Amino acid sequence: MILQFQSFSSAVDPTFWHALSRNKIEVYRLDDAPKDVRGCYSSIQPITISRRGEAGSEASARPVSVARLSVSARSFDAQGQDDITPAATCTAPGTLQNTNTIEEFKNLDKNEAFQNAARQIWEDIVSGRAVEDPALLTRFVLLTFADLKKYKYTYWFGFPALLPTEPYLLDAAPRPLDEVFSKQKIEALREQHRAKPLNFFLVGDSGDSGDDIKLYELKEWERVNAGQANPVVGFVDPSGLTDNPGWPLRNFLLLLTQRWKVKKVTVICYREGLRSSLELNSIVCDITIPPSSLDADPNVTPKSVGWEKNPAGKLGPRIADLAPLMDPAKLADTAVDLNLKLMRWRILPTLQLEKISVTKCLLLGSGTLGCHVARCLMAWGVRTITFVDNGKVSFSNPVRQPLFEFADCLDGGKTKAVAAADNLKKVFPGVNASAHSFNIPMPGHYHPASSPSAGADGGGQDPGRAALVKDIEILRDLIASHDAIFLLTDSRESRWLPTLLASSMNKIVINAALGFDTFMVMRHGVRVSAKSPTPSPTTTLINTPLSDTTPPPHLGCYFCTDVVGPTDSLHDRTLDQQCTVTRPGISSLASSTAVELLVSLLNHPLGAACPAPPPPTSSSAHPINDTSTDDLTRTPLGTTPHQLRGFLSHFAILPFVSQAFDNCPACSARVLGAYAKEGVEFVVKAVQDPAYLERVAGLEELRNAAEADVEGVDWDVEGEDDDGEELL
Repeated sequence: MILQFQSFSSAVDPTFWHALSRNKIEVYRLDDAPKDVRGCYSSIQPITISRRGEAGSEASARPVSVARLSVSARSFDAQGQDDITPAATCTAPGTLQNTNTIEEFKNLDKNEAFQNAARQIWEDIVSGRAVEDPALLTRFVLLTFADLKKYKYTYWFGFPALLPTEPYLLDAAPRPLDEVFSKQKIEALREQHRAKPLNFFLVGDSGDSGDDIKLYELKEWERVNAGQANPVVGFVDPSGLTDNPGWPLRNFLLLLTQRWKVKKVTVICYREGLRSSLELNSIVCDITIPPSSLDADPNVTPKSVGWEKNPAGKLGPRIADLAPLMDPAKLADTAVDLNLKLMRWRILPTLQLEKISVTKCLLLGSGTLGCHVARCLMAWGVRTITFVDNGKVSFSNPVRQPLFEFADCLDGGKTKAVAAADNLKKVFPGVNASAHSFNIPMPGHYHPASSPSAGADGGGQDPGRAALVKDIEILRDLIASHDAIFLLTDSRESRWLPTLLASSMNKIVINAALGFDTFMVMRHGVRVSAKSPTPSPTTTLINTPLSDTTPPPHLGCYFCTDVVGPTDSLHDRTLDQQCTVTRPGISSLASSTAVELLVSLLNHPLGAACPAPPPPTSSSAHPINDTSTDDLTRTPLGTTPHQLRGFLSHFAILPFVSQAFDNCPACSARVLGAYAKEGVEFVVKAVQDPAYLERVAGLEELRNAAEADVEGVDWDVEGEDDDGEELL
C-alpha cells in the first residue's frame, strides 16, 4: 500500500498582514530581498470526524487537527521561537519574499524560490544540520505582494517536500496508538513530550522496565538504534486523517534513508487532541523504504512538490482582503501617515517623523490661519493640536476657513476653537484635538468693572482684574504644556503675551501674519546658554529655564523690529479694518509655509537653536542655487530661514533675518527679568497701561534720547535766513 500524506494548508492570522504592512513601510521599503520568518503547526485544533471500527462501521467520533501551518505577527520575530511552542506545537523556518508591485509578483521566478528552499532542505539533510535542528525539515516559502492602499494581500505558500525515487509503502493500515502501546507507555510518552516538546524524536526503552519507554533527540540515533532493523521514531503530526500522516513526515523519512540507510521504520504520528486522550488521536504507521531511495546522490537535489492550491483547487496564489474586516478608525490610523513614510523610502531617509508626531502644537487663533495650519500639521503627522479662540463662526467664515461648515454658523455660531477641534476629529478621529475659549490678555485692552457695585464678594474687588489674571494663568499653563506655539491671531497686541511667555520658557514660536497680497512667516529666536553658545545636536532647547547669565536670543521675535510697544489697534475701526482682507490664496500659502518651517526646525540637529542663513545678496546667491553641504542651517528638508515674506503680486518669497532687539517689549532681557520677578502682576500692569511696558523695555527712554538728539541739531537749510523767513 502506497503511503500518502495530508498536505499543509496555510492559516494566516490578520496580525501577520498588519506586521508585514508595518515592516514594508518602516523597514523593508523597496528592499525585496528574501527575509527570514517562522511559522508553526500543531495537532491540537479540533474538527470532529468519524473513526472507523474493525468492520468499517462508525465506532466513535473524535476531534482531530487539520494540517495547517500558521503565521502571525510573531512570525517576524526570528529569535523568539521558544515562546510559541507549547505541547504538540512546532515552529517551522520560512523565507518571505515581498515584491514591490503586482507585476513583479506575477513575473517572479516562483520555481526558483521554491527550488532554493528544497535545495536548502536537502543540504541540511546531507550535512547533518537537520539532525541537530530537525525544524529545518519543515522549511517553507511565502511569496507576497502587499497593496497597502487597499489593504489587499496577494500571497502563495510553498511547503517543499523532497520525493523519493519510489513511493514509500505501508506494511498495513495505520493503527491507533492504543492498539500498539500499553496505557503505561502512552502515559510515559505524553508526560515526556509535554516536559520536552520535540517535533521529531526517537523512541527507545527507558532501561527501567519492559513496559516503559523514553524519548530521545535525533542526534542520539547511534546510541538508541544501534543494530536495530526496525527503529521506532515519532513526530508531531498536524494531520487530521485516520489513514494518512501529515506533510512533515516526508522529509523526515528522507533524512532517515539518507543519513542512516533505514529500510523499515515504525512511526508514531503524535497527535495531542483538545478534548480526547492521546491514544484516540495518534496513529502508528509501519513503513517500508524502497531500496532505490537508499542510493540517492547527495550532490543532486531530489525533485520536490508542495505548492499550496488556491480556493478553486488549482495551483495559484490566494488573496486576503482585509479592508472590509478592519475598523475604519484603524484603517485611517495606518493610512494617514502613508505619504510621510513613503518619503523616507527614496527622498528623505533621515526624516524624523517620530519627533514630528510627538510635538504638541498650540494654535493661538482658530480662524483662517488656524484652520489651514491645523490641517497641514495633521498631514505632517502631528497628533496633538490645541485651539485657542474666543470668537464664533460667522457666515463669512466657512468658504475661507476649511474646518467650518454652514451648520457651524447657525444659532449665533459655534465657538471657533470648539468647532475647529470637533471638525478636525471628523477629518481624522485619531487626532488629539482640544479647544479653549478665552480672551488673550492684550496691552491697552483692560476692561475694569463699569461701577463700584460690580465688585466681587462685596469687597470692591475688580472682577475685570480677576478675569484678566485667570486668562493669564490659562495661557501660561497652555504654553508650558506644548512644544510649539503658533501665533495666528488677527492683531499685533494679541501676540505680545504669548511671545513673552514662550520666550520665558524658551519654546518654539512660529508667527504668521497676513496683508492684502503679502504674508510674513517667522520663527522666534531662542536663548542659548552663555557657556555653550553652539549647542550639540542632543541639546534640548525646549523648557530651558531662564537664568541671569542667559544672553538675549540671537534671532529676533515679532516685536524686535518695532520701537513702540503694543497697544490697542482694534478700537474705532471700519468694517474693512475689522476683517482680515486678503487675497484668498494668501492664507493657505502662509499657513503651509509656517508648518513647513516648524518641520524643518524639528529636523535640524540644533532644533530651535538652528542659525538662520544670511539673506541672499544676488540671484546667484539665492538658496535654490546653493549646493554647499556644510551649511549649518540645512536640514533634510533644506535650509531653515528666520523670516519669510511672500509677495503674491510678484509671486515671490524672500528670506530675511532680524537680530534680537535690546529694547524689545516682548523678549528683551529687561522685560523677561521683570516678568521673572513680578510674574502675573507684571502682565496685569502692562495690560492696564501700555506705557508701563515701554518704560520697562526702555523704549520710552530710547525715544526721548532720539528726540533730544534731533532738537540739538543745527539745521542749515539753504534759502532761509536766521529768522526762518523765506527770502525773495
